[in-house]
Amino acid sequence: MENLPRSGLARQEMLKRVAYFKDLKGSDGGLPDSKMEGCIRTLYNVIGFQPPKGEGGAVTSPVGDNASRLAAIKISEGFNLGYCRAKPGNGPMMHNHDTNETFIPMTGTWRCSWENESGGVDYVDAGPLDVVSFPPGVARRFENVTADGDPNEESILMFVIGGDGPKAEFTDQSMEILEEAGAWSQPG
Repeated sequence: MENLPRSGLARQEMLKRVAYFKDLKGSDGGLPDSKMEGCIRTLYNVIGFQPPKGEGGAVTSPVGDNASRLAAIKISEGFNLGYCRAKPGNGPMMHNHDTNETFIPMTGTWRCSWENESGGVDYVDAGPLDVVSFPPGVARRFENVTADGDPNEESILMFVIGGDGPKAEFTDQSMEILEEAGAWSQPG
């Protein structure tokens, strides 16, 4: 005997929950590091990622202001999913989230780095369909480190972030680098 609630869904309603990769609208993310050398990337907001409410300063949506408004599937059901497309040598600066963030390379090799218990940086390299899952509060970054093939060919990383309105912020060290480069200024 079934115990969970169940209902049918009209095809028209179900089609609002389908996103074809070829139709996704990408964005540079609108993040402070988006134009920095070594950080150039395109973010695709597939599911969720609404802008965090009542936040400001260093706190932003994990996909930035631009991509957070481009969700292909506009739902809030406890998680968010997106893609990052970048050439080798590119990825975001070190940052943190208030929820889990999980990386799944679709193509290429991606280095997933984090701040370890001693304050140093550690990493693992992940290839297609490998999974790296960071808990909340651990500073992390990812970078396309694909070494074989065309150095101008972009690879794709899928990311899944928990929550309905997850928050992200760059580490103090990243924000200092951004300030020195004139890419970001502290409010107040």
